Amino acid sequence: MSALPFAGVADASLGLLAIRIVAGSAFVLHGWPKMRDPFAWMGKRTPRLFQAMAAVAEFGGGIAWIFGLLTPLASLGIACTMAVAIGRHVLVKRDPFIGGYELASVYFCIALLLLICGPGRFSVDWIWKNAKVRSRCSRSPRARTHRRR
Repeated sequence: MSALPFAGVADASLGLLAIRIVAGSAFVLHGWPKMRDPFAWMGKRTPRLFQAMAAVAEFGGGIAWIFGLLTPLASLGIACTMAVAIGRHVLVKRDPFIGGYELASVYFCIALLLLICGPGRFSVDWIWKNAKVRSRCSRSPRARTHRRR
């Protein structure tokens, strides 16, 4: 139990909002230079299509996280990109965790968190989900008979 006066579901949604804004902003800033040259930012050894997909996942996924828009899709793209980054640091570069792939690991875990838990109440996804539920309820036969009374 929390000592905060506003403890509950809003706490988790506020935390998810903070994570989405901070991590999403970081991805927009990291992804923007890649979007300016999406087919060649990693050099010639990496296939051009994979470079473009990573650039879109970072830049577009960052924007999506900030707004909580299409969060599962954005999280999947970012998780895949970070998994490749971790693999490259560990297997190719042989980097240590600190100063090597710790940031990619943190971003991978954030992507998993948002993929599993969703974006929270303060998101476009939540608004769309609840708008669909409300519109289905208003079209149901039971709702129509209830209004007539």
